[in-house]
Formats: sequence, structure tokens, C-alpha cells
Amino acid sequence: MRTSSPFEDDRDAPRAGFGDVVRARREAMGLTLAQLAQLVECAKSYLSAIENGVKAAPSDELAMKLERALGFTNNELVDAARLARTPESVREDLEVLRARDAHARELAQALRAPGASIDALHRSGELERLIRAFEGGGPGGSTQGESVEGDARVREVPREIPLINKVTAGYPGSFTDLGYPARIADEYVRAPDLDDPDAFAARVVGDSMSPEYREGDIVVFSPARTVVSGMDCFIRLEPDHENTFKRVYFERGSGGEELIRIQPINNSYAPMVVGREEVAGLYAGVSVTRVIGGGG
Repeated sequence: MRTSSPFEDDRDAPRAGFGDVVRARREAMGLTLAQLAQLVECAKSYLSAIENGVKAAPSDELAMKLERALGFTNNELVDAARLARTPESVREDLEVLRARDAHARELAQALRAPGASIDALHRSGELERLIRAFEGGGPGGSTQGESVEGDARVREVPREIPLINKVTAGYPGSFTDLGYPARIADEYVRAPDLDDPDAFAARVVGDSMSPEYREGDIVVFSPARTVVSGMDCFIRLEPDHENTFKRVYFERGSGGEELIRIQPINNSYAPMVVGREEVAGLYAGVSVTRVIGGGG
């Protein structure tokens, strides 16, 4: 029978840190810091730094010695040390995967219960709760921001947005998504406040949108966002599906026809006015990311 790990948490308690677990087991065994340091052949000051979180985790070799001295098994301390040395962003993603795994097991258990069925779970609302929790990676089931269940707040992982190619901030130029299927790309960016599964990002090329946007900036566009006059948009033009990144204004011609003025911010570039039927796609920009020290 598998015993629970001291590093495992539940919904009422945070996951224990490496140093916290070492200290708790040492004190439970009645060992002083100096005695444990002697057993594992390391400096007392270094062991103290580990217990107090000054050092995230020791090497695998020292973790193995601590594991043996403190009576742990199954590489618990070694695995925990490796996890503690992992970048925080990776650990956050791992926590979400663990939460999703737990929700998937909960759903499977609910379906195996006597008399259970998909229809019954749906009518009770339990199916929706479990699916939302699985998608969100936490008990609240929201895919963005914070969700609340009781007094517990759950921080969700931002949506990953495919960085598909580039968008011309100059005269319209050719565009390609490199032949990738929808939502698939070689690179992704994160958008913490956006809940649009069709969102995409592109790098700015050119200077027609300066000074507000610079070449190399990454702009996220949301097809779900309603475009209104004065928005900065990714624009795809007929007939050749050329693209550009400009501010758009909706106007009417002398005969009442719908027109779109494609307006650069940089006054060195002239605006374009096209008929609405010449625009194959119009997607609102919702956020921009810039590398500090990048081109201006």
C-alpha cells in the first residue's frame, strides 16, 4: 500500500517546501542540526540554509544522504530536490497538470459509481463542475484569472497564444502562417487576461505604427473581440490576402457604401481607404509585449 508523501498537499494545506520537510523530520527524530549535518557530511550552516529556504535544494548526492539519514524511501527527497531546482514557471505548469489529473480521476470515479451515467451527472451539474475544473486546472474551473471556491482562491495559468508569423506595420505585405494547422505554431506567448481560443500573436515589422508600436513588438489579436472604429487591428486584404497592422476607422462613401480607412499612426505613411468587401479579415489587437532595449 502506498503511503502519502510529505510533499503532497490537499485543498486545505499548501504544498510543503523541501526545507520544511527536512526540518520537520529531523525534529521528529530528535536530531539537532549539527547531528544531521554530521550524518550527511555537510556544513551545519549549509543545512540551516536549506531548512530556512535560503537554498532552494541541495544536489542529488546530498539529497540522497538526507533521505537515508531521515528514513525517507523511494527517492522522495531526491525527486523533491530536483523539483525545487526547476524554474518556477515549469513548477506552476506541473501543478496544473497534477490538478487536472486529480480531476480526471474524480470524473472517472463518479462515472463508475452505482447507477451513475453521463445524463445523471449532467442533470446534477456535477459533470459541468468536473469538466470546468479539469479545463481550468483547479477547483474553480475558470481558464483565466482567479476563481473562487469558498474562501480558496486559485491562480490559473494564462492561455498560450500561437505566435504565427509577422504583421507588417508599413505598406501591406504578404502573410503566411507557415502552413500550420489552426492554434499550432513553433512559438507561443502568454496572455493572462484573454479567454479566446482563436487568439493569435504576430511580430511587428516596419514603423508605420510608431511611436506606439516598435518593430519587434509582439501583438496579440483576438478574433472574438468586437472591432470598433479607432481600434488597432490585424487586417487581411483581398484579393491576395496581404496583411497590415493599422488603426481602422469605419466610414461611409458619398453613395452610402461602407468604407474602412486604414490609418497609420506614423504620419510619414499615407492612409488607405478600401471598401468593406476588400477586407478579408479584421482582428482587434488586445495586448503588446516589448523586449526592453529593442529597436525603436
